[in-house]
Amino acid sequence: MYTSYYNLREEPFRLTSDPRFFHLAEPHAAALATLVEAVMRRKGFLLMTGPIGTGKTTVVHTALQILTERAATGHPISSAFILNPTLSREEFLEMILTEFEIPCTATSKPARLSALQRMLLETQRKGGTSLLLVDEAHLLTPELLEEIRLLSNADTYQEKLLQIVLCGQPELLSILHKPELRALRQRVAGTCSLRPLSFPEVRAYIAERLHSAGFRGANSPFPIPVLEEIFRLTEGVPRLINLLCDACLALGCRARRPILDVNILEDAAIELGLNEKHVETVVRQTSVVARNGAGEREIAGDTVIGSALDLLVQAMKRRRALVPEANQIRPEMSVKEQVAVAANAIHGKDPDGDQVIQSAVSDLIQAMKLRRSYSMEL
Repeated sequence: MYTSYYNLREEPFRLTSDPRFFHLAEPHAAALATLVEAVMRRKGFLLMTGPIGTGKTTVVHTALQILTERAATGHPISSAFILNPTLSREEFLEMILTEFEIPCTATSKPARLSALQRMLLETQRKGGTSLLLVDEAHLLTPELLEEIRLLSNADTYQEKLLQIVLCGQPELLSILHKPELRALRQRVAGTCSLRPLSFPEVRAYIAERLHSAGFRGANSPFPIPVLEEIFRLTEGVPRLINLLCDACLALGCRARRPILDVNILEDAAIELGLNEKHVETVVRQTSVVARNGAGEREIAGDTVIGSALDLLVQAMKRRRALVPEANQIRPEMSVKEQVAVAANAIHGKDPDGDQVIQSAVSDLIQAMKLRRSYSMEL
């Protein structure tokens, strides 16, 4: 175990979606803002795509924690998180009822749909939000995608009763462009995409992961030449960065190297096979041409959005220090259950955090609205 050697409280590069280690790089900040705003404004359908290992599931987990903690301030949320969508239509509906914790002894589809509709209406009546999150959505069959479209028909005159987030690899967009799915495509109210990190983002990502794990040393174990080689080998893919950095620390500990060097890095890359193949990534770059002063207002809007997200994430990380002991949050719990237990335990212990979260979410939604109105002027 290298944690004590590098004066770390815990391993900083675990391949888990722990929101404590969430890093607000530009693509992740944009995706998180879009997701939270779409759900809170009850916009219906949202797509989030990104290449393998770019942090899609982490963004979803972070958004779920923000929304769940905000629920403690009087905005209840009922969520269903589908991690493996390789199911039949019947299994998919059964999984949704299970995740939403809807009691339904009947096995017929009409009875199950009726139970789901009653839950959605009851949640809406209480001022709450119902959220369906589907991870690995690129694995959904056309039949299941059509089933999801039919579920999205649940609405009132004022708003959508069910908020749906489909999260998957870029091929999800190609799937949705099939002619038979045009009805579903027309329901999509928003999209966001992740990309690999740039070198400055990789440098900040590694530094923040170390800091979140308790590192307070003056000199990072990862000097600039090593960081540059990490970026080259991983091409900025967060999952590969985690794997490589973890292997480097393990080898560095065995070699008694408080500051890693390129030789250690090369050994770690050989161990992982990263030096044998090119990492396939998809980098999407977007640009906005501003006219009539709208560009300056968008920049101001981005500043407000970034500030609101920083407040949210910092409040969330601070609250994680108040999470119950490990015997109350067990490994076998689902992500949703772990988030709920933590949020319930924290509520009341951190009233200032409640206010920060409420205020930051409100600022975020307002800034996103304004930014959208500015972009319409372009």
